[in-house]
Amino acid sequence: MLVSLTVGKVDAGVAVLLTQDKRLIEFPSILLPSTITSGSIVDIEVKQNHEAEQKAQAAFAALQTRILNTYGINVPATPVLRLRNATQTSLVLEWDPIQLATTTLRSLALYRNGSKAGNIPRPLETLSTKMSGLQIDTEYSFYLVLKTSGGVYTSNTLTVKTHTMNNLTGITVTPGILPPQLRESLEMAIERIGAKINDTIRIDTTHFVCTEGRGREWERANEMNIPIVRPEWVEGCEREGKIIGVRGYYLDADPKQRQVGSNPSLAQARPSTTTAPQQADIPQRPKEPTPKSPDRESTVSGEPGPEVLPTPPLQKDLPPTPADDDDDEEGEEEEEEKEPNDHQEPTTESKGKGKAIDEEPADADDDDDDDEEESHEAQHPPKPKDGNGAEMEDVAL
Repeated sequence: MLVSLTVGKVDAGVAVLLTQDKRLIEFPSILLPSTITSGSIVDIEVKQNHEAEQKAQAAFAALQTRILNTYGINVPATPVLRLRNATQTSLVLEWDPIQLATTTLRSLALYRNGSKAGNIPRPLETLSTKMSGLQIDTEYSFYLVLKTSGGVYTSNTLTVKTHTMNNLTGITVTPGILPPQLRESLEMAIERIGAKINDTIRIDTTHFVCTEGRGREWERANEMNIPIVRPEWVEGCEREGKIIGVRGYYLDADPKQRQVGSNPSLAQARPSTTTAPQQADIPQRPKEPTPKSPDRESTVSGEPGPEVLPTPPLQKDLPPTPADDDDDEEGEEEEEEKEPNDHQEPTTESKGKGKAIDEEPADADDDDDDDEEESHEAQHPPKPKDGNGAEMEDVAL
């Protein structure tokens, strides 16, 4: 397409072109002939370049494919947590190498029972960790959290439980310098209790067994604070059927500090055959019946019955004493004195007039009572009081 344009003005590398319908177009002056001035007419031919467009589209599609293959397909792998070994107070956890793809590692942290236990040092190189100081026969849950520039990835939740004291399968022994016979017996004892043996020190090694403190593995055991014990420690665990302390089994420990016990399961598996005939030969003495107490009886054998008090002897009737006769006579006379008083009518006061009833009959009765009391005292004189002498009273006859 051919277009004719009129140059209006050229200034600062830009030419103002006018179309036939009086529209302004700013056009770079470097693309115009150098001889143009204001009022010059230029013809510009415009056409589409299809070949160049196809090349550009192909290059752009290749770039998109390369970006997809690099950043869209390969993503960081989620860590997978596993249990490597468990003991009474420790757990060894392991996982596969971290796959970051094209992202950048930020951190790798271990969580225990929902709380952060700590960051893993050198996460691109470290593939295991050991958790110590745990409770015996207790359940724990662990998981890893991987943080990268492309996102956060959480591993599976691993639920594990520490061993009981009689579970010896978590013991992992690394033997050191031992005589051939001791090493052979050590391997047999480890096999019997279900423990494991490794030739080199590893993160899951629980004990280093030797008789001489020297060698490369002995030095590594000291550096990693692994208990160094004698072969008798494994035999002690087998004998008692549980894990025992290592204090008495160090290389320089006193053998007297060792606590010697027995395994109940082994004792039941090996019944004694020598004591049975001896017990059968001893004649048993028949038991004599225990005589019952006349005062105590019990319905249950071997238990005393309730204590019964002895019955007191019966008292014989004694003849009455003269003092008792006098008391009986006095009681009868007092009853006779009370009978006349019971038949007397009570005196009342007049409510309306406020005058008392004649009291002369009452005075007469009082005189009669005084005469009866004087006659009674004459018949029964009072008894003398305790003292130096008896006191007498004058009684009117």
